[in-house]
Amino acid sequence: MESLTNRSIIVSNKKMTFSEKIYLPAILSGVMITIKHLFRKSATVRYPEKTREFSEIYRGQHVLKRDDNGAERCTACGLCAVSCPAEAITMVAEERKKGEENLYREEKYAATYEINMLRCIFCGLCEEACPKEAIFLTDRLVSTDYGRDGFIYGKDKLVESATDRIDISKRQTKEVLEFKKQKQLTHNK
Repeated sequence: MESLTNRSIIVSNKKMTFSEKIYLPAILSGVMITIKHLFRKSATVRYPEKTREFSEIYRGQHVLKRDDNGAERCTACGLCAVSCPAEAITMVAEERKKGEENLYREEKYAATYEINMLRCIFCGLCEEACPKEAIFLTDRLVSTDYGRDGFIYGKDKLVESATDRIDISKRQTKEVLEFKKQKQLTHNK
């Protein structure tokens, strides 16, 4: 019978030598590789005793910032949720009530703000899209958990406390820092 293509492979039936039959050279070369690896520096980091160095621009856990008066910066505009390619951010906006002027900067605020950390790809587009500089990615690691519910971060885990402020100056560019010095603009008040 004729083949369908003109390609054919010639198979050789070469006889193995005695040393190849007992696999001794192959076993010795494998042992030599193992011995070489025993004397190399280990690539494993013994976490949590030792921690590895992270880049200055490492993007980790999110934080919702407060302004200098302690009010939440987020105005629930939804630009962070729209810009998120993984659709990890959800929020519900509400109107500010009388007596809550010191809690929220604007009339509208995020009543619920959630980020699904299992969906988040830590791209940083949410912090670029935010016009009020309310959300930033910090250098902190996202904690581990056995259940999926622990990875949905609400405002209780995201909003920074008034006493424990998080430094995000490394995440801001020079242009943003120069812009913030212009106090005559309403954004910087």
